[in-house]
Amino acid sequence: MKKTVIIGSNHAGIAAANVLLNHYHHEVVIIEKNAEFSYLGCGTALWVGQQIDSYEGLFYLNESDFKKKGAKIYTSTEVIRVDFRKKIVTCTNLNHETFTEEYNNLILATGSKPILLNVPGKELDNIFCLKTFNDGKKVNEFAEKETIQRVAVIGAGYIGVEIAEALKRRGKKVLLFDGENRSLSGYYDQEFSSKMDETLSNNGIELHFGERVTEYQGKQSVERLITDKGNYAVDMIINAVGFLPNNDLGKQELELFRNGAYVVDEHQQTSNPSVYAVGDCATIFSNALQKMDYIALATNAVRSGIVAGHSIGGGEVASLGVQGSNAISIFGFNMSSTGLSFESAIKRGLAVSYTDYEDLQKPAFMADNYNVKLRIVYETDLRRIVGAQICSEKDVSMLTHLFSLAIHKKLTIDELQLLDLFFLPHFNQPYNYITLAALNAK
Repeated sequence: MKKTVIIGSNHAGIAAANVLLNHYHHEVVIIEKNAEFSYLGCGTALWVGQQIDSYEGLFYLNESDFKKKGAKIYTSTEVIRVDFRKKIVTCTNLNHETFTEEYNNLILATGSKPILLNVPGKELDNIFCLKTFNDGKKVNEFAEKETIQRVAVIGAGYIGVEIAEALKRRGKKVLLFDGENRSLSGYYDQEFSSKMDETLSNNGIELHFGERVTEYQGKQSVERLITDKGNYAVDMIINAVGFLPNNDLGKQELELFRNGAYVVDEHQQTSNPSVYAVGDCATIFSNALQKMDYIALATNAVRSGIVAGHSIGGGEVASLGVQGSNAISIFGFNMSSTGLSFESAIKRGLAVSYTDYEDLQKPAFMADNYNVKLRIVYETDLRRIVGAQICSEKDVSMLTHLFSLAIHKKLTIDELQLLDLFFLPHFNQPYNYITLAALNAK
């Protein structure tokens, strides 16, 4: 029986293990550095913000049930070395016992690690990242303390914005910082992220954009945050600057992408034929760019794990590429996007145009109604759709799936003009904003 060792038990590693155990006659060994198994980290802000009752539901798989499938699982166990030539993984556990596991195939599902600001005072207490269950647990515990009143969140990407909302819901004074001049700049154009900025500000989040952190100050715990524009008293700091691929085990042996991610092919195979990489530690094909890229999302991790599992098991499965679809809901304001924003497409070298349309979801005579804003980004010459952004006070996120498929299928903005879209007053308008945005494209 062939043996596959999987390092990491989050979305990508679990998906690969499930495929191998459910569809193929394989011995599977899972090695996890943390004590927890299958933690849904994207729910941490909901837990901290007390929008869910407890954290238990964030563990989406039961370890004992997984073992019944035949998996051997090591938790609180760290891989300290991989001998890629001899195909041996060396591990150590909490008891400082060292042991080895041999493999026929290895799956690196080591994910990503937080970027830590290298500034004076970084060693002070009360400075946290948000990645693991223990990170969330610590932040939640500190949110309970009356002594914690002013919290600075560094980084206004998805995690930073979500935890800023969560801590505001816990009654904290929240200061949100980012070096860019707005929130969510990696996913949305100015016209869309400005609506999120307005939502944050209207709900009491103090925005400090275009500011860069230069120092943390305090005796034992952080007491002040220093930027290039100001000096702020704080009781706690959440570092949400971003993540880098966790490539510690293979960076000397395997081919790496420009940001350090493992380069993989359409089967998730690395430059070493017996080694596969999945999830946030690996590259993935962008259908918007039509080339390999790095897009760290849980949905991509799951799909890459499925591909790796089938590839190792012998199934004829290859990655279809991804669009990087995503969404966020903050204080009841909803945004979603897929593919590239206009600004990011320009930065990546594409010649693109965009078309906007804003309208009511339903005919004006319908009492239950709401406004929706849409932007479609497309290649100027080829007319191929490469991105879409949507925002509304209602959940219209399912529309993002349509545009994800459009990017995947290389649909043009002109084809979208005549796409068969149903009409009923309960749901939409006969000339809806999708059709009108496409018709208005130059």
